[in-house]
Amino acid sequence: MTTTKPAAAERAPGAPSATLPSGTLVDLFLAAVDHDKPCAQMHRTDAGWQSISHAALYGNVRAIAAALRSYGFARGDRIALLAENRPEWAWCDYAFLCSGILTVPVYPTLPANQVAFIVRHAGCRLLFVSTQAQLEKVLEAKREIPELERVVVFDDVTSTDPSVMKLSAFLEHGNAHLPPEAEFRAEAKKAKPEDVATLIYTSGTTGEPKGVMLTHENLHSNIVASTRHVLDTGKDDLALSFLPLSHVFQRMVDYLIFANVTPIAYVPLIDNVASALQEVKPTIAVAVPRVYEKLYAKILDAKGTKRKLVLWARQVALDWAQLTLDGETPGLALRMQHGIADRLVYTKVRAKLGGRLRFFVSGGAPLAPQIAQFFYGAGVLILEGYGLTETSPVTNVNQPKAMRPGTVGRAIPGTEIVIAADGEILVRGPQVMKGYYKNEEATRAAIDEDGWFHTGDIGAIDADGFLRITDRKKDLLVTAGGKNIAPQPLQNAAKLSRFVMEALLIGDRRPYPMMLVVPNFGMLEKWAGEQGIAFSDRDAFIADRRVRAKLEEEVDGRLTAFAHYEVPKKVLPLPREFSIERGELTPKLSIKRRAVEENYSAEIEAAYAEPAPGAHNTGVL
Repeated sequence: MTTTKPAAAERAPGAPSATLPSGTLVDLFLAAVDHDKPCAQMHRTDAGWQSISHAALYGNVRAIAAALRSYGFARGDRIALLAENRPEWAWCDYAFLCSGILTVPVYPTLPANQVAFIVRHAGCRLLFVSTQAQLEKVLEAKREIPELERVVVFDDVTSTDPSVMKLSAFLEHGNAHLPPEAEFRAEAKKAKPEDVATLIYTSGTTGEPKGVMLTHENLHSNIVASTRHVLDTGKDDLALSFLPLSHVFQRMVDYLIFANVTPIAYVPLIDNVASALQEVKPTIAVAVPRVYEKLYAKILDAKGTKRKLVLWARQVALDWAQLTLDGETPGLALRMQHGIADRLVYTKVRAKLGGRLRFFVSGGAPLAPQIAQFFYGAGVLILEGYGLTETSPVTNVNQPKAMRPGTVGRAIPGTEIVIAADGEILVRGPQVMKGYYKNEEATRAAIDEDGWFHTGDIGAIDADGFLRITDRKKDLLVTAGGKNIAPQPLQNAAKLSRFVMEALLIGDRRPYPMMLVVPNFGMLEKWAGEQGIAFSDRDAFIADRRVRAKLEEEVDGRLTAFAHYEVPKKVLPLPREFSIERGELTPKLSIKRRAVEENYSAEIEAAYAEPAPGAHNTGVL
């Protein structure tokens, strides 16, 4: 591809040029299990939270590796892994790594046809799944995957399919064919830094998924750099793992946590995170902005006098955060207010998170600065970072002592960041992928001849080296009047309303922008009840002029800082949440703009056909 050469001034000031030690994920695994601690992993059973020692974990990894070898799997083969976060996921992954087999993680939320595409494209002959439900999905997809020979299931399921085998039987077979430990280690240590460790299929917001080839060195370098930079976990820490391990963000963090001999507690279902926080009381966790947005909205969902208290405490937190992060000392009055707010509000927020949390790390999408500042002021540190599957994933992250809300922090050691002439963020470093599996054309389009990976994101670097993401390059809207609009900042601002669950700005080649809004129906229905507005069904509810006026007021009130031409002239409420099943969300919950616009094309066309309402009728391009 042709490189858009960045000017020297557009390079991150003081971009790290550290040389990171070379190594493999196998090196990190073997060093960790040699500590032989009683708690390496935790999982919840009917009897409560149970611990798994390093010795037990190591034994299971050796058994899986031995079974694979017995069944004829060899270095370079690919095996798919379709499961929620649980200890068995890590056992299989480490066994594959120690056998030289490429792990092909599959999101557990994917429908059968997408599972079939990934397994078939990767050429997997074996697939590990977690539950009866996942097994049924795979058996449905199996008709489209002639290469698939065997399915191993973690749970104690029932199946008459001769290709299905329980993990317990697989482990038993492996233990019966177990080689001496020295032989196992010698085979495992054949892994080279340049070897491909995994194929991770991108979520495909703009087309078919692509298999990202990440090497041991890609992930190892990212782990070492991230450990030095921010994730300094130790023996007194405990991590909660609930983002899908099929997502490179959680997976890399779990590698790091495990390498630091810190216990990991697994939560298979997102609905169980709140109770797990209370029961496990973790010190570290990673999450996507949607988690913090929902928590923030829930905090603000207070009534009467309590709501006045919460809103006051929110403002105190924001004022405190602004001064503190600017390096200033809050005055006496603000310190007293902060102390009162802490006793009445913030302690309750921290208690909901288990009471021991040192920090969250946020990634996967932009986090609204106001949300990060509020939690900072409330004593909950959220460190926002940035990266992509193709960068293993971290390129930038805020640090506890170098944090700037609204940015994704400085580049981690060994990473170069530049901004191209068109505003695109380019990355170069040891974490950049080897390429896309069976797709040289896409690889050449992503990595130029100078080794710069073109992220597809638009951003800017400030004088102190902090990177700010403004939008996706392909998401930029160009109105019929020729105005360029970056939708992400407006969408984030709209979602600060407790009545807005999701927001999507549209308007490409249209006369003006329009905001599609998925309401927070629980909160909106409560408000409607207080106003005497009856609820029958969602379609009728969002068609009510008073409900629409409320949503318009909520959106408008949060967009006053934007240019006149950027502000949507209409707000179009949608009757249901975006979903993976309807193709509107990727497995990591990114919105597929094209799919949403197609699914609601009739409503969108009807809205554009009507004159913009008076409150939104000025400045039409």
